[in-house]
Amino acid sequence: MSLSPDFFDWLKARQELINSALLRYVPREAGYAARLFDAMHYSLMAGGKRLRPIFVLAAAEIFGKPYEEFLPAACALECIHTYSLIHDDLPAMDDDDLRRGKPTCHKAFDEATAILAGDGLLTHAFYLLAHEELVRHFPPENIIKAIRLVAEAAGLKGMVAGQMADLLAEGRKVDADELFFIHSHKTAALIRASVLLAPILIGATQEELNALAKYGQNIGLAFQIIDDILDLVADEEVLGKPVGSDLAKEKATYPALFGLEASREKAKSLLEDALSALSPFGVRAKALSDIAYYVLERKL
Repeated sequence: MSLSPDFFDWLKARQELINSALLRYVPREAGYAARLFDAMHYSLMAGGKRLRPIFVLAAAEIFGKPYEEFLPAACALECIHTYSLIHDDLPAMDDDDLRRGKPTCHKAFDEATAILAGDGLLTHAFYLLAHEELVRHFPPENIIKAIRLVAEAAGLKGMVAGQMADLLAEGRKVDADELFFIHSHKTAALIRASVLLAPILIGATQEELNALAKYGQNIGLAFQIIDDILDLVADEEVLGKPVGSDLAKEKATYPALFGLEASREKAKSLLEDALSALSPFGVRAKALSDIAYYVLERKL
């Protein structure tokens, strides 16, 4: 099996849809706080694959639901992802000067503005998860479950805990268990939530949610391993930041612990497990299946 021939047309159409929805659902206002909104949009509209919101739309396709109903929720995931990048790049965190080939938010503006831009995007994400358009389409109890899912994935049980563990691991050798904690919390948690968000809003069965959770967890872990590989082998212009930055900072990565070849094999194995989890959905999961191949083929 491989990518569907029309996948890149499908992907481009969804990316354009998300970009236009972000402009609609995330405000850009004049006035005394205009600098904050400029900084938010500087990072939010700086490019990127829009993978997390696209996971939301791709999972919705399994259940035959119109993608328009999920756009506020999909945009919420991109707001959270962008906030995490802004804060990750700060001098107190990873201290990066470039992101996607452009100066990072704190370089383009200043540190205080970057912190507030991240805070604004994170908070606005939860406004979008309770948006009146979602309330019109989905039961209130499902919306509450969705908000809790995202809060856990972005917070103390997910991304924030993973970032703390990642910082504490710098400069020392970690074991496989600690590395798994970092990857599963810092990266996989939000990807898993992106896959589960639409099914939870719809009211999917527990069996369906379990299968999609397995897909999301495995593809999230694979995505992080491949990112770690790219930090070592990618072209700097394509990567959008200096190659080898993880190595220079002595970050805890899969290649550092197991080597490049074992890392490639592990990523392939995780993506095979992700694809296997989709088998109960058959052809309805075509989009999610294609994304798995895209993650592997575009990155490795």
